[in-house]
This record gives sequence, C-alpha cells and structure tokens, in this order.
Amino acid sequence: MNTLRAVNLVSWFLFAIFTTAVYAEDAPNPYGKAKADMHAMKATNVVFDVNYEKPESLNILYNFILNTQKVTRGKVVVVTHGPELRAFARENYEKYQPIIDKLASLAEAGVEFKMCNNAMRAAGFQADDMHGFVTIVPAGFPELAYWQSKGYEYINPIPLSVRDVRYLDQPQLKKP
Repeated sequence: MNTLRAVNLVSWFLFAIFTTAVYAEDAPNPYGKAKADMHAMKATNVVFDVNYEKPESLNILYNFILNTQKVTRGKVVVVTHGPELRAFARENYEKYQPIIDKLASLAEAGVEFKMCNNAMRAAGFQADDMHGFVTIVPAGFPELAYWQSKGYEYINPIPLSVRDVRYLDQPQLKKP
C-alpha cells in the first residue's frame, strides 16, 4: 500500500509540474513577457510606517524588513503606532515571543524601533511596560516626518502576504 501511495504521489507531482508548465506556455500573451530589471541601488535609509490591526502581522513586517534591507543596505527605522504595539508590551511576551524575539534580533542588528507615545497611552500602556529595544517618541506621524526630513525614504508596508496568490484565481493549478 505504501508503494501505491508513493506512485500516486509521484504521478500527482509530475502531473502538477506538467500542467503548470503547459498552462504557463498556453497563457494569453497579447503584451509579450515581462522584462527583469534587477538593478543595484545606492544605499538608502528607510522608515517603515507600521499601523497593523493584528500583532500577528508583525511576522510579515519582519520579512518586509529583511527583504528591504537586502536591496537598500541602509539604516532602517520602524515607527509603530497602531494596535500591533501590544505585542511589544513586556506583559504579552509569552503570547508574542516568537515575533518579538525576531524583532529584537533586528534591533540588535541596528534596526531602530520607535513607538508613538500617544498610541501607547491610548492603549493603556506606559513606557516602562515596553521591551527595552523600543524607544518611545512623542507622536507617530511627526516621527515619520522627522525621519523623512533626515532623508529617509518612507515605506508603508500593508501587512498582506503574497505567498501562493497565484493559486487563488486558478483552481486548475494546484500548489506544488
């Protein structure tokens, strides 16, 4: 039975690869194929504007920061001023430990985390409630303006993952 299951799995895998390749070649092509322009950038400093509904979205932010740093190679500042800030509270460490540990490792590598005092207080927290790698600033939006005035490029990363979106509208394609 295990042999049959293995044969079925291999058959399915080969079918998925073949149909995906055939579909891609047969796809409508009125505009030709995209060109790649993987140009190098000069080192660029960036400031992330973070206002996420759910703290879990900080996992996507972590990946955004890593991917951005690979290309920009400059300094990174993160300004947090939304509901996600509760993940930075020491009292919530156990609940959000995996992402907080990742963000703390970014801080150790030089990423600066700034938190809006107004948002923090509105959420019922004080500065000493937050982890030590966070710096509390007077207000989030002025902090964004401050970093932009110092030449940092503004990035507003909406916390939506693009992983596997190819398969959402094409039920005939299966995720390999």
